[in-house]
Amino acid sequence: MTCATAVQPPRLDEAGFEHWVQAIGHRFEDAAHHTLPRSDIVPVRLHRAMRYAVLDGGKRVRPLLVYAAGEITQADTDALDRAALAVEFVHAYSLAHDDMPCMDNDVLRRGKNTVHVEFGEATAMLAGDALQAEAFKVIADGNLPASQTASLMRELAHASGTEGMCGGQAIDLDAVGTTLTLDELEQMHRMKTGALVKAAVLMGALSGRPEVLTECTREALARYGESIGLAFQVVDDLLDVEASTVDLGKTSGKDAERSKPTYVSLLGAQAARAWSVRLRAQALQAIEGLGVSALRLRELADFIVCRKS
Repeated sequence: MTCATAVQPPRLDEAGFEHWVQAIGHRFEDAAHHTLPRSDIVPVRLHRAMRYAVLDGGKRVRPLLVYAAGEITQADTDALDRAALAVEFVHAYSLAHDDMPCMDNDVLRRGKNTVHVEFGEATAMLAGDALQAEAFKVIADGNLPASQTASLMRELAHASGTEGMCGGQAIDLDAVGTTLTLDELEQMHRMKTGALVKAAVLMGALSGRPEVLTECTREALARYGESIGLAFQVVDDLLDVEASTVDLGKTSGKDAERSKPTYVSLLGAQAARAWSVRLRAQALQAIEGLGVSALRLRELADFIVCRKS
């Protein structure tokens, strides 16, 4: 059973989706290039490391989710730029820290040297610290009303802290060499990966017209974000086993090498793939009533579950 037959429904406009992904990618890259501190401004080494961590790499799944969700609430593109930058800055900071010797100790990320390999451990640590601050700065400097700005900051803070990404990473570190139950593994990944993915969806929607974001719509988007965030991690676990280092842009087989509990180690590859398919179905069911404005979110669910890197 291949991903194409098991997961992907007929696309309404596959070429249109690919064009949209490219257009959003270019828009985001341009926004990041102009928003990040210039590399010729003191402290030069720190600013170069920050730009290195963010620019020219990655699938930009979280920014794509921001822009896709923003279509539902008719969000202004400048507001979506800022929300996408904030989410990706937090993601980039987490990768810079996770790759360091004190954590996952990896040397390859997005097809290039990790930040600490390129700039040293101290600068990599500072680059991550600064990117976290820049994430909140870029939201604060926007033109949205204070209530929306506060909502965006609240969403990002909850997703990034101990009840979200950082807490999940702490559980992950403690779990090395142990066997987790399926519920424990799910809790870890809903925090470590899923929380920021869900935040990307909600922040995109929160950037738009408040009167469009009803409580019902918000709940639907939250369920979508939870399901697709967990699916993203299940697929990541599968790719660590099935894909090459060249395809991934990072070292493959690291989970097994470090005896980390994953969906593949707990369920096996076939059952893990089936679980990702069910999670995709849950995500699509959650936004079933949102109509054509949720088209990009539907397409992104396929993109996330069927990706090869």
